[in-house]
Amino acid sequence: MPVPTAALPLGERSKCPVANALDVVGDRWTLLVVRDLLFFGKVRYNELLGSSERIPTNILADRLRRLQESGIVEKKSYQTRPPRYEYRLTQRGADLLPILREMIVWANRHIAGTGKPPAAFLDRLSAGSKASP
Repeated sequence: MPVPTAALPLGERSKCPVANALDVVGDRWTLLVVRDLLFFGKVRYNELLGSSERIPTNILADRLRRLQESGIVEKKSYQTRPPRYEYRLTQRGADLLPILREMIVWANRHIAGTGKPPAAFLDRLSAGSKASP
């Protein structure tokens, strides 16, 4: 399936940019999958499945499919028997970095008990507004 290069189609429920972004990445799991691809270098299904949040297998498969259909993730085969794939962020997916960075800052500021990443990690995130996929 070709990855769309143009803008995503406008959602049906609203012209609001927040509502439309949430239609693509606004569920409980999607940004965690993006986080693992972006920050932790996980690229294989079993690596993503091993995250501490324990995403159910059916939900992970669905989110990866939706992310691929949205042009946020691309899927490439690395083994044919049995079929196995790696998932990588496209530029569209890498462009979510500033959003995730600000979510970290906001959560650290406003949600007691939230884990704080090392300062060097946040500095590295701040140094490059654009991540390369």
